Amino acid sequence: MELILENIAKHVSLTPEEQVLFLSKTETTFYRAKTILLSSGEVCKQSYFVNSGILRSFNINDNIVEHVLSFSCAGWWISDMYSFFSQKPGQLFIEVLEDAEVLSLSKENQEQLYLEIPKLERFFRILIENSLVANQQRLMDNLSLPAEERFEKFCTKYGSLVHKVPQKQIASFIGVTPEFFSKMKARLLKK
Repeated sequence: MELILENIAKHVSLTPEEQVLFLSKTETTFYRAKTILLSSGEVCKQSYFVNSGILRSFNINDNIVEHVLSFSCAGWWISDMYSFFSQKPGQLFIEVLEDAEVLSLSKENQEQLYLEIPKLERFFRILIENSLVANQQRLMDNLSLPAEERFEKFCTKYGSLVHKVPQKQIASFIGVTPEFFSKMKARLLKK
């Protein structure tokens, strides 16, 4: 529970009583690798905070090709934001890549916490703003940077994941085919 409280403390200060109330609205679960927490077409009723392990969000297009939207490791949040906020069916899957301990917060409990601890609205607003900025930057990178630079940015942001997740998922995240990624990586290693 320390990690989530540290995460919150980066942006807002909770009293000990507020910390207890926040934690009472969450649920911590251990999941094995390959567990699907959310499937495309479902309504996302939870946001997830990763205490340990690795999760990813992705979708699958009509040609059965996976597109990785995000990875989440210890200290990070993950959700299908469209579905979570609209409470409409989403297009994302959320999968556990490495055995994980995950704290979940339901939409209903999050709304209740806004009423009981108003400063949590500020906390979640900051998270959403940071997510929006990161997603916009990633979109701009994908539109304007060569694959090598996108991979370098991935290594900077997700350095601990480079050797933990399949290369085809990294390729998908940076927007290249696994074959191109393999050749690109070989070129980079020769430098």
